[in-house]
Amino acid sequence: MYGTISQLLDKTTAENPDAIVQLGKNRAGSFIPRSYSLLQRESRALALALKRLGVRRGDAVGIISDNRSEWFVADLAVLALGAADVPRGRDAMPYEIEYMFSVTGLSIAFAENDAQLEKILALRPSLPALRSIILIEGEARIDSGDIEVRLYSDLLEEGLSILDAEGGKDEIEREIAMGNEEDTATIIFTSGTTGLPKGVMLSHRNIIYQLHAVDKIIVFEKGWKALSVLPIWHAFERIIQYVVLFKCCTIAYSKPIGKVMLTDFQRVNPEVLCSVPRIWETVKAGVYQNLKNKKPIERRVFSFFLAAARLRRHFENVAYDLYPRIGKPDRLKMKAAMIPYAFLSLIYKLGDKVAFSQIKEKLGSSFVAGISGGGSMSRDVEEFFSAIGIKLLDGYGLTETAPVIGLQRYPRSIVGYMQPFEGTDIKVVDPETGRELPTGEKGELLVRGPQVMKGYYNDEERTRRVIDRDGFFHTGDLAIIEERGDFAIVGRVKDTIVLSGGENIEPVPIENALIASEYIESAVVVGQDRRYLGALIVIDSKNVERFLKDSNVPYFNKTDLTEMDEVRHLIDGEVQRLVSRANGFKPYEQIARFALLSRPFQVGRELSAKQEVKRAEIQKLYKDEIESIFI
Repeated sequence: MYGTISQLLDKTTAENPDAIVQLGKNRAGSFIPRSYSLLQRESRALALALKRLGVRRGDAVGIISDNRSEWFVADLAVLALGAADVPRGRDAMPYEIEYMFSVTGLSIAFAENDAQLEKILALRPSLPALRSIILIEGEARIDSGDIEVRLYSDLLEEGLSILDAEGGKDEIEREIAMGNEEDTATIIFTSGTTGLPKGVMLSHRNIIYQLHAVDKIIVFEKGWKALSVLPIWHAFERIIQYVVLFKCCTIAYSKPIGKVMLTDFQRVNPEVLCSVPRIWETVKAGVYQNLKNKKPIERRVFSFFLAAARLRRHFENVAYDLYPRIGKPDRLKMKAAMIPYAFLSLIYKLGDKVAFSQIKEKLGSSFVAGISGGGSMSRDVEEFFSAIGIKLLDGYGLTETAPVIGLQRYPRSIVGYMQPFEGTDIKVVDPETGRELPTGEKGELLVRGPQVMKGYYNDEERTRRVIDRDGFFHTGDLAIIEERGDFAIVGRVKDTIVLSGGENIEPVPIENALIASEYIESAVVVGQDRRYLGALIVIDSKNVERFLKDSNVPYFNKTDLTEMDEVRHLIDGEVQRLVSRANGFKPYEQIARFALLSRPFQVGRELSAKQEVKRAEIQKLYKDEIESIFI
């Protein structure tokens, strides 16, 4: 069933040699199609050239690059030799590269451009094993010390000559045939939110299992196009590249920048986009921003149809038993809901033609679903897109699970819950005692399945801490399992805030509610051992400035925004509106006071490389601001 990724590429290519696998941009910004046969040929040629440079089975090869066609060629070349790649994006900090390269002792690495090359060369004294760098895009170097710098294009040409020479094809086919599903395919270093980075070792089996499993939840049709906007070294985006190979689809490389992404939607007309929740939050904010420029009657019409669409979605959820439940379904209630659902569906059809179609057209005419990972999507964002007819599926997993554990059902899913992959065992336990908890109770999510990592690179102690004797991986996430076996993530075990009154609070749902505001970019809830909750809030300067202009409130400098009474009053109103009893929050879960921060959170400072909040670091960096909340 499994095999290797290289063997998977050969199978798909043999059946569909002329199908398009990649759409990469040239320097002019035009998409250039590349066929499966070309991808196979170039990855095989590059593999032979790497072998001549000394890459052997079991070795590690670094790749410091963002999304591009050459990344996938390099990845497949490394895997064809039975080696493992150690990937990171261009935003990798020098200390991160130094740690990854030194721990794995790798001798060869790819660098996307001159900036990445200089970054690696500056680390030369700390990387004695490094001897060759392959520059994907840039100029040849006359002198790089004792490190050999080769141009990607030159190395590829050499590889093509070897491949076309007598015995070249047989040589690479022997290498691929030697591949085993348990071979390490990649070592992904997760910076995490605390401690030293961990090198997650993922095998071919870890990855290929998911390709079969995801196909049982949402079937990727042959020829579908997926728009790639997430960093390709992230495990979530990485798995989509391999789904493309598995299903003979096409991947088009874009960027997570609103204007670029929406333009590429029109040009590529994809069926699928894999993203993080923030991207959809930005799209929703853009919709409301455009509405502000419409006539009052147009805004009222949109609001009416949106309210009707939300109500329609509610009755659909009731009729099809899509709300989470404990116990047997209420058949009478389900039947009764069909009547208002049918009536509201007629109104929806009109609203779709009058209001929603303009939004959906921005995603092209073929869009099927957005798959979101890297954090739970806020209820408000999910409900908005669901109501207007854009399907967003929440996925969940970690780098250590290669990465997917479960995905929302398609086309109809239980609200807020995900279905675990077939062949994956999950359970919820008490974090303190390890006792398995019954359906409906909150506890730590444990996972066992073919996607669970081989372990942390050269770190058996940390591996034993997270994978128990029964093979269950301890995710560190709090979850609830629903009657039908689906699960929802409700927080982090270590993130739980305990107030001085003993109340246990999960900050993530509150933070997700806050960032639903168009005026709030980021929020971190604080309050451990305090009498009440507070929040650190980063404002969305662009939208706040627009509010001030619309309200005819003068201001002189962007840096002064957080000190303005008008801005504090605006944010206070948003906080009280979003985190309220009306939205399901208990009195002790509401935000009593907050502090406004003058600049956005940054990767490497407040955020990890995966955009996760580094709570311990924030406690140190904003100690004074936090204290001011509780004075």
